[in-house]
Amino acid sequence: MNWPAERDLPEGRRRLLKEFVMTEIDRTPRRRRLPRLSVLAPALGLAAAAAVAVPLLLGGSPAYAVSKLPDGLIHIDIREAKDPDKLEADLRDMGANVVVDYIPMGKKCSPQPRSSHFLSSEEAPLHVFPTPEEAGPGFVIDPRVIGPDQTGVLEFSVSETANGGIVAGIWARVGEGPIADCTLVDTTDAPLSH
Repeated sequence: MNWPAERDLPEGRRRLLKEFVMTEIDRTPRRRRLPRLSVLAPALGLAAAAAVAVPLLLGGSPAYAVSKLPDGLIHIDIREAKDPDKLEADLRDMGANVVVDYIPMGKKCSPQPRSSHFLSSEEAPLHVFPTPEEAGPGFVIDPRVIGPDQTGVLEFSVSETANGGIVAGIWARVGEGPIADCTLVDTTDAPLSH
């Protein structure tokens, strides 16, 4: 399969890809090797490790929609980057023990890492790709990969495209134990994890 070269990515997506790569580097403890970078969703723009970018549809209501698919997966369609606490509560009501954070461009969560141990994408593939055709636009998570004393983390890194659209890079992982609250800091001010 041929993936687009970096120079072929639309304006804004290259920057988003680089931000995700740097976020993955910051999140990975030094004692572990970095996961191999792979592009999971070329049709959606970019991906890094467990992250993928999807367009957000501005306007209309509500800000998001969630539904449980017959196979137990949960489909999430984000239309606006607002109400993360309500989305988190709705996902928990559907059996997905997750925390949800929206992160504006130029910001990141602190402290890093937010969990004492994040499982690899192979150990707990929270984000399902490719998205089942019957699900429609959006993305799918699998709440069954979140075990006891584990919490899924969905971070949406939101940025504007050159044509005025909005994309959200999704970082989806499963952490063991408690997950630290996300305090937004400038990307240049965030402490590096060592």
